[in-house]
Amino acid sequence: MKRLLVWGTFLFFLVASNSAFTFEHPSIFINAEEANLIQENSDKYSLFQDVVRRSQQAMGQIIREPVEVPPPGEAGGYAHERHKQNYRDMKDAGLLYQITGNEKYAKFIVRMLDEYAKMYPELGPHPLAHNQAPGKLFHQMLNETVWLVNTSIAYDCIYNWLPEEKRSLYEQNIFRPMAEWFTGENAHEFDRIHNHGTWSVASVGMIGYVMEDQELVDMALYGTDKSGKGGFLRQLDLLFSPDGYYMEGPYYIRYALRPFFYFAEAVERNQPDLEIYEYRDQILRKAIYATLQTAFPNGVLPPINDASRTMDVKAPGIVLATDLAYTRYKEDARLLGVVNFQNDVVLNQSGLAVAKGLAALDSEPRMEWNSVEFTDGPEGDQGGLGILRTGKGKDQSVLLMKYGVHGGGHGHFDKLHYIFYNQRREVVNDYGFARWINIEPKFGGRYLDENDSYAEQTIAHNTVVVDQTSQNEYERDEAEEVSGHRHFFDASDKDAQFMSATANDYYPGVEMQRTMVMLQDEAFDYPVIIDLYRLQSDEQHEYDFPIHYRGQLINFNLDYSAHTEKWLPLGGEFGYQHLWNVAEGTTDSSIAMTWLDGNRYYTFHMAGSPESEIIFSRIGATDPNFNLRSEPMFLVRRTTSSHLFASVIEPHGYFNEATESSVQARPAIEKVTVLGHSEEGSVVEVLSKNGKKWIVMVTNQQTPLAGEHSVEFGERQFVWNGAYKVISE
Repeated sequence: MKRLLVWGTFLFFLVASNSAFTFEHPSIFINAEEANLIQENSDKYSLFQDVVRRSQQAMGQIIREPVEVPPPGEAGGYAHERHKQNYRDMKDAGLLYQITGNEKYAKFIVRMLDEYAKMYPELGPHPLAHNQAPGKLFHQMLNETVWLVNTSIAYDCIYNWLPEEKRSLYEQNIFRPMAEWFTGENAHEFDRIHNHGTWSVASVGMIGYVMEDQELVDMALYGTDKSGKGGFLRQLDLLFSPDGYYMEGPYYIRYALRPFFYFAEAVERNQPDLEIYEYRDQILRKAIYATLQTAFPNGVLPPINDASRTMDVKAPGIVLATDLAYTRYKEDARLLGVVNFQNDVVLNQSGLAVAKGLAALDSEPRMEWNSVEFTDGPEGDQGGLGILRTGKGKDQSVLLMKYGVHGGGHGHFDKLHYIFYNQRREVVNDYGFARWINIEPKFGGRYLDENDSYAEQTIAHNTVVVDQTSQNEYERDEAEEVSGHRHFFDASDKDAQFMSATANDYYPGVEMQRTMVMLQDEAFDYPVIIDLYRLQSDEQHEYDFPIHYRGQLINFNLDYSAHTEKWLPLGGEFGYQHLWNVAEGTTDSSIAMTWLDGNRYYTFHMAGSPESEIIFSRIGATDPNFNLRSEPMFLVRRTTSSHLFASVIEPHGYFNEATESSVQARPAIEKVTVLGHSEEGSVVEVLSKNGKKWIVMVTNQQTPLAGEHSVEFGERQFVWNGAYKVISE
């Protein structure tokens, strides 16, 4: 943390020496010069022209209707959504006023702000906050700060057009009381290092620029006491790793990118001497690239932590950040593939530049990324996120493993969890959050109780559970104090890409290491996933290895007893109470389970071990309101002190319902065998039905990774150089 502490030492100097800035209107997102440029050039580039036309058509209908500013209501209810739509409409109207010069857009904003100026002074804290930091228009202050960010742009766009008495009315009745609510009564939320805090500082800083109030701007930059312990710069320091990875995960950065880039753009335009886009080695550029590179080939962001399973890179914050990054940093053609997928741009000079760049291309750009590892934590020393990719375009296979920080209040207890994406979908999936967002009848669209009782629990993820207890016993404060640690990551060989990490601070006395391999070989039609999950303890524990899958079970190679008359929950807490015990059995043999998902078969192979229990389960127990999705899970349970779960996921074959075609419905792999594991290394054999075999050797020592490693299991010695080796025989 040395660099961050040094930065704090000089904050007072920076605030004191910062020269007063000159205010112009509009200035925080668009200015008169670029508005004229857009007027002259927008019809040259079809994407920009289409976006302007769509916006005009939408606003054409809206401005003909009476404005609605209802009394505050329930989260996700009509009033909540109406106020959200109002700020979006005002922002769009302001930008269209600048681009077209048509006063009908400015008059619409005035009609809206007149109503808010009547209502807002009469409002107190929202009565339905339910333990949230309350707003006045909204149940939580967060939504109110989003309202102010968007409305600041609208107000800035019509500032010069408004008579002085209107500006005074809006500032005295709406904007200054709102800023005071954020920085005074809710200073703790304003200074919080969290996406709520980011929205807060952005909203106050942006309205501060528009109202020509440097005091508000400085609080936004440096915190309410201007010490640097809070504020925008501290957010940039602590919420991102040096790689730009956001500690709450991709779902939340797609939301937080809006305040980060909206406010950065306002700062750059009004105080360019701060060089905000260069801050922390261009951390904002890294942030948008890190976000984009986590996305699956279909554009969907991986549901890490509290997250939707369908949010994608078309989200407004990602559109905004993509366009601004394209112009504020070196123009990068890779971003144009993202823009082509988004089919959207922002209505300022950056949106115009992106549309121009796209139009100049000779061929359609693709959104495609390579394997990558991101560090986690502000100093990059708290584990990370590994992503292995193979293939091209939308048919890429992606393997993601999480081994970073907990992720704040939205974190899940899921270290060493993985997701496997294949055939344009999550094949081994993450549950995501337990929430029906914006569906008011489901608890107002808020997080459901089952988010705590199931979705965040370790068993809801594809990682080992020890003694049917979630990591850190589901204590958030404890989880925040620890992180996973990278062991190694190497994607240099496209035929055998490796990533390995440890998590030793999550169960007392239990050390965990997971090594995952994406292996391509001519023996397989598709890449296979090899998974070595090693647990080490001096005491005996119950280890549960779950795999969450989709589709229809096709075949299982072992006997089991199906509970056809009565299902009971697997346990009483830590998420087990939400899992039905559908079928179970015991085995000493290797396991092979095949299921059909889409047009492809998948077989899960696991090495045999004595007295292993097998359990087929389904989500939905202890759920009288049917809040949880009913999805299958398969679990292997082993009671011992130390153990290596060695498994392979093999995609194979083809199925087509329309043509009644089924090809290679049975796997090519015969079995997986653990040849041995120790503190030095692990060795596993994968045997195919035609006799070909692959020997996978991995070092289990943190250091040294380089150099020669040697282990002896049975009567055979295995020697390799470096962190790992794969031999095919």
